[in-house]
Parts: sequence; C-alpha cells; structure tokens
Amino acid sequence: MIYPKTGNPSIFLSPQLSRDGTLLFVYKHYGWRRTDIYLKDLKRKKGAFRPLAVGKDAAYAAYPHKRTIYLLTNEDAPRYRLFKVKARAIERKRWREIVAEDKDAVLDGLSIVGGHLALSYLRNANSQLVVADLNGKTVRQVKLPGLGSTWGLSGHPDDDEAFYSFSSYITAKSVYQTSVRSGGTKPYFTPKLDIDSSPYTVEQVFYPSPDGTRVSMFIIRRKDLIRDGSTPFMLYGYGGFNISLTPRFRASYFVWLEQGGAIAIPNLRGGGEYGEAWHRAGMLTRKQNVFDDFIAAAQFLIAKKYTTSKRLAIRGGS
Repeated sequence: MIYPKTGNPSIFLSPQLSRDGTLLFVYKHYGWRRTDIYLKDLKRKKGAFRPLAVGKDAAYAAYPHKRTIYLLTNEDAPRYRLFKVKARAIERKRWREIVAEDKDAVLDGLSIVGGHLALSYLRNANSQLVVADLNGKTVRQVKLPGLGSTWGLSGHPDDDEAFYSFSSYITAKSVYQTSVRSGGTKPYFTPKLDIDSSPYTVEQVFYPSPDGTRVSMFIIRRKDLIRDGSTPFMLYGYGGFNISLTPRFRASYFVWLEQGGAIAIPNLRGGGEYGEAWHRAGMLTRKQNVFDDFIAAAQFLIAKKYTTSKRLAIRGGS
C-alpha cells in the first residue's frame, strides 16, 4: 500500500514519480477544478507524505527537476502562474513565484527540456511556446508555422535536442526538431495525405453572447466563399470540463469541405481556452451560458450571411 483509498467516489487518486526516483507525489483530484498534492521523499527511509499543496480551491501540477519542484497553479490566478520550491522545504512560505499570470494568455503547460523551462500558452485559443531559464526568465519564443496547436516541447531535461508537434484545422500534425539553446528548428516528420488543403483557410472571429461576453470562433471555409447565405455550415460545440477546443486537423472535415460545406467551432464557456474563470462560467448553475454562447454563434453566422438557418446544422457530444 502506497496511499490509502479516499473512501469517496468523487475524489480520485493518481501518482507521480520524479525522473530520478526520489520524489513520490500523490494527487487527490476533486473533479476537474481542484487538486491536492502530497509529497514523500524516498531518500528518507522513514519519511511520511507531507502536504505540498492542500486545502485550496485551485488546481496544481508538480514538475520535479533535480530536487526542485516547479508548481503550475491557478491559485489566485485564473490564467495560471508558476512557482518554484526546493524539495527539502516545501512549506507555502518558501514558494517563489517565477512566472506571473499573463492577463491575456493562459499558461496551460510546462516541460523541462535541455536545462530550460518550456512554457505553453493559449492566446485566443491559439498556441504559443516560450523557452525560459530555470528561474522563469524568457529566453525566446519558438516560432510556430502559423495559428494552431502545439503540445509543448518533448525531450530529456538535460539534452539540448527537443521536439514539438504542430497542427491546425487545415494542416496535419507534423513534428519538428529544435535546439533548446540555439532555437534552430527543422521538420522531423510530415505525414503524406491525399488531401489538397490549398483551397481552404481558417478565420477567427469574435462575437457577443447575450450577456455581453466576447466569444471567439474558428471558421474553416473555402478561400473564395461568398457571404450570401448559400454555404451549408456545420456548427460544432462542446463547452465543459475545462477542455479547450484548439485548432486540430481532422481528415474527416475535408469530406464536408470538398462537398461545398464549411465548419464553425466556437470556444464556449465551460472550456479552458481563457482560464479557470472561463471554465467556471460554464459550470453548474452557470451552464446556461454555454448554450447561450452556442446559440449566439449560430445567430452570428446567419447575421453575417455566412449561411442561413435552413443551411445550418449543429453537432456536439461527449
């Protein structure tokens, strides 16, 4: 037995072990908005689990590196911030903030590669990738091929070689190789598909929900689309569980696009595109906001003559 069961079916556990095998973390997850983390130092023969981040209505994720712990959290920061603390002294007063909350972007991921921090951001539901030193100071931004999604840098904590993937609605997921120190980048793997994406483009628009909230939406369409209401549209939405709908390639979209259709994907409240406040604005007693956002997306497409109600289909699921 490593850690006892919670006895509560709504609180679930997960473990994490540091790369050097000396630090064991146990997470208690309270749904999708709160976590507690306990730490056991395996170098101490009689060491017990100590509370690292416990009792706050916030989410935490620990990234250990050489007996130092980097903590990504939305505690008092709906768009997330980053702390640093030594494993030998994890009391809250010893945490040091090294990356402050960005008021215009969500810090949604972290990896430690090549002796640096690789910070993943969502800015208007598009990915940005930033390399920083181990104290959080920005070194450079990784230049991505365009507006789309990446899932951060992958590699070993002490190796300069790293990889990242990139995808957009009209660009299949490709892998790039980069140097953490120099920033040089080259393609590593590009899939070959029998799809011609050149006639199509991705447009990002913003529209108001009934309560005045500004909502973003991606529109995948032909470049020569004429806004006269004649184009059949599929409007897809989700809006829940802190899941972000960022640009990702789907070969099946082209079956619809090649038949003359277009696709609209709004970033509804309840997702994670704009941080924890955006997530909670679509939860529980505020769930109606999700449907209002979705209806407003349909009304926008009709008002701007992308399509008409008779040519608009909606889709969603879980």
